[in-house]
Amino acid sequence: MSEIVQKAEDFVTNLLQTELDTKFLYHNLKHTQRVVKSAKELLEHYQLNDDENERLLLAAWFHDTGYTRGTDDHEKTSCTIADDFLTKEGLKQQSVEAVKNLIMATKRHHQPTHLHEEIIRDADASHFAQKSYWETTDFLKEELDLLEIATYTQKEWRDINIKMFRNEHTFHTEYAKERWNLGKEKNLKQLVKEKKTEKDIAKKEALKAKYKSESPDRGIQTLFRVTLKNHLTLSDIADTKANILLSVNAIIISVALSNLIPKLDNPSNSYLIYPTVIFITFSVISMVLAVLATRPNVTSGKFTKEDVEQKKVNLLFFGNFHKMNLTDYEWAIKELVKDNQYIYSSLTKDLYFLGLVLDRKYKILRLTYTIFIIGIIVSVIAFGIAFHFFGGAARL
Repeated sequence: MSEIVQKAEDFVTNLLQTELDTKFLYHNLKHTQRVVKSAKELLEHYQLNDDENERLLLAAWFHDTGYTRGTDDHEKTSCTIADDFLTKEGLKQQSVEAVKNLIMATKRHHQPTHLHEEIIRDADASHFAQKSYWETTDFLKEELDLLEIATYTQKEWRDINIKMFRNEHTFHTEYAKERWNLGKEKNLKQLVKEKKTEKDIAKKEALKAKYKSESPDRGIQTLFRVTLKNHLTLSDIADTKANILLSVNAIIISVALSNLIPKLDNPSNSYLIYPTVIFITFSVISMVLAVLATRPNVTSGKFTKEDVEQKKVNLLFFGNFHKMNLTDYEWAIKELVKDNQYIYSSLTKDLYFLGLVLDRKYKILRLTYTIFIIGIIVSVIAFGIAFHFFGGAARL
């Protein structure tokens, strides 16, 4: 993957996660990632050159970013966003225009005129042939309703999809026709045969509502993500402060050992013994406390099956599983993701114990800095007194 494609991926991912309205249940990051994946599959088959691959992947990443600014003519808006980003990143104008043309080729009813447009259109519609089609079509129906674009009954929506499959959509590349048409035909047959009763529909809607209610809300995700990031940042700051203290005191002790202490053998310098001892003692104490502030705690690194079943272990902290084998840990994670409350509980425990660690670190650091300051002041005063009252006598 080229550097600019990686930057585009990071940019688009952040854009869709932070600025896209939550009502976009279909045209969201998951859809964009699916289009990129399908585009890569097609590109792997057709073996185009690096520039062509880059342009197609950039178009795949940016083709729906316009939805962050509304639904009207979103392809043009996507082109504007892509133009601003790619120009800023120094991509040649010729390539930028090519990417924008490919984005416009995803517009409904557009007829592709060359292979590149065929690839991007097939990638954009690849979900028609996938098992995930049933999930995506439900999300699209609900998205249209939430955005107040259109509201359909289940029967109306099924008829619209059948019409789309039969009369409007077709795969364009030979690869998609050979590999994806079979999946599309299976989905079409299922649509035609679909005769769900009102009870079945109600049950499906109830399950979907339950799934949505159990899914983590964006606000909850943001809360945990931001708070965890802040905790880790504060921990890094504490470690940096401790390292500074270690370095400063190590230099002080090194200088004292090499230049000051050897001179104490001379009887004329005996008045410097006590100030030197005070000076070094405070430096050593500061170093010990700085080490204690960053010293990691030793954990068992193991958990039992009962711990997981009773939800007593936090599987998100490495100290609780680093001695477990991979099979046991995979089983435990599968158990974790089955229960949203267990996930929230684990994240909450992570925040809480990170907070305890931060509290300990900053308390020790505050004490360390206080001792260091006192040590410097007391040492300077001690040296001053020694020079003033005993320095002259020693020289005589």
